[in-house]
Amino acid sequence: MKILLIHQNFPGQYKHLAPALVKQGHQVVALTCKVKKPADWQGVKIIPYEIKGSSTPNIHPWLGDFETKILRATSCYRGAVALKAQGFEPDVICAHHGWGESMFLKDIWPAARMGLYCELYHLTEKPFLNFDPEFPSKNPEADKLRIRMKNLNNRLHEEIMDAGISPTRFQASTFPDKWQDRITVAHDGVDTDLVVPRSDAALKISDDLTLTREDEVITFINRNLEPYRGYHIFMRALPEILKRRKTAHVVIIGGDEVSYGAKPPKGQTWKQIYIDEVRGRIPTPHWNRVHFLGRVPYDRYLSMIQISRAHVYLTYPFVLSWSLLESMSAGCAILASDTAPVREVVTEGENGWLVDFFDKDALTDRLCDLLDDADARTRMGETARQFVRENYDLQSICLPQHLDWVARLGALDARPVLD
Repeated sequence: MKILLIHQNFPGQYKHLAPALVKQGHQVVALTCKVKKPADWQGVKIIPYEIKGSSTPNIHPWLGDFETKILRATSCYRGAVALKAQGFEPDVICAHHGWGESMFLKDIWPAARMGLYCELYHLTEKPFLNFDPEFPSKNPEADKLRIRMKNLNNRLHEEIMDAGISPTRFQASTFPDKWQDRITVAHDGVDTDLVVPRSDAALKISDDLTLTREDEVITFINRNLEPYRGYHIFMRALPEILKRRKTAHVVIIGGDEVSYGAKPPKGQTWKQIYIDEVRGRIPTPHWNRVHFLGRVPYDRYLSMIQISRAHVYLTYPFVLSWSLLESMSAGCAILASDTAPVREVVTEGENGWLVDFFDKDALTDRLCDLLDDADARTRMGETARQFVRENYDLQSICLPQHLDWVARLGALDARPVLD
């Protein structure tokens, strides 16, 4: 088959799938705004397109998000028209449609089958809206309308979606009923041969400090340090954690920007806001055992989870982080929030412990109990790794599921574009 991949940050979720499709003998082309010049990557022909246009000043705030997606969609459309002019006619289009790029591609190739990466549908009821009472909606009724507008991109794509794929049951369940019979649940997968426990793992913090498995290391990871991933709860637990764990080091990975949710007040970062909130209650000798690494290369991240004695993962009811499953694959002892996406992979007492997202005192108590119970850590870490190998292993489970999904997608009759 001729397969077109659409992802604004290619390869993204197609990192493993794209080369595997090439190995199966398919012609694979990726259309992306990430690159400036055509390139070849593991047999995939990468074609750039340029995003043109800019947001309208003072546009209605509910339309700003959709206008950005329209700009990306029309830019990708122009790139696709040029690709068609070169004679390329895809049998299948696989797209992460979250940024809007794929919205008009069936207008160019109506016979192509469209497969979408269904990451999340935005819902208006609790716990999806107003989950965190610390950040209440200023106008709950209007927020429902705003979120309905935010789903315009999802709704327009539903009309042209021949099949969808979603990484977790929780994420798939957010989509409306009329999507459900077209969505396959299959995770992107964890390379459990790479992400392994290592007794000799080491993480250099500074010229004077290298941490190993012999140290008591508590780990916490966000793409960006923000409330959606429980950074504020974890930080508020730190003073008591450091007080009770006299030799523990706390290692935190995450950037200063915002991936999800509300932005902090202008000129500030969530990271610094919560540092400022707790710093006065943490003596300097204790604070010196807290290490913010920022964003790090993958090998450094891997070393971090391999030296972890206890890994804390907190999240709103939202997309499940790859870092949780990778930490489990590395054999970490997990303490995680008792929220729906987490319960899909962590079972209390079997492969981790769960705690109420908002209860910093319970977080502290259970973390200290976990650090004191070597047998529980070993048992749950081994069970966590086995769970990931049996359910989320890249090569034996997830990649074959994705390849099968593409094959089934190619056999479907294409849905027409609706006026």
